[in-house]
Amino acid sequence: GSRRNGRSSAQKSARRIQKGVIHVQASFNNTIVTVTDVRGQVISWSSAGTYGFKGTRRGTPFAAQTAARNAIRAVVDQGMQRAEVMIKGPSLGRDTSLRAIRRSGILLSFIRDVTPMPHNGCRPLKKD
Repeated sequence: GSRRNGRSSAQKSARRIQKGVIHVQASFNNTIVTVTDVRGQVISWSSAGTYGFKGTRRGTPFAAQTAARNAIRAVVDQGMQRAEVMIKGPSLGRDTSLRAIRRSGILLSFIRDVTPMPHNGCRPLKKD
């Protein structure tokens, strides 16, 4: 379809991207893989839920691997060769999604864990 600025989505996908950033958000319930360019504009995304995994199976390592493989397949076709990986979350899907990214043939410049950690945390409950 056409966008507000007049470009169609077919023209946007034809753009060649050499370098990008792969964001993996791995929670216990789902794994979301987003591929952006270096400016932060989303090129491709995928999640375990969009590929038919329902309920607790979305949090499995196999579902994370499937989501990562499908998100990266689209950007490899657009010519992406190098990427940085940002992994967030505590799930088991972290390792398997990273393994799927490594197998895709994209050169990884670095892998960074961006899981938010509290410096002091919330105030605890009062003692009874």
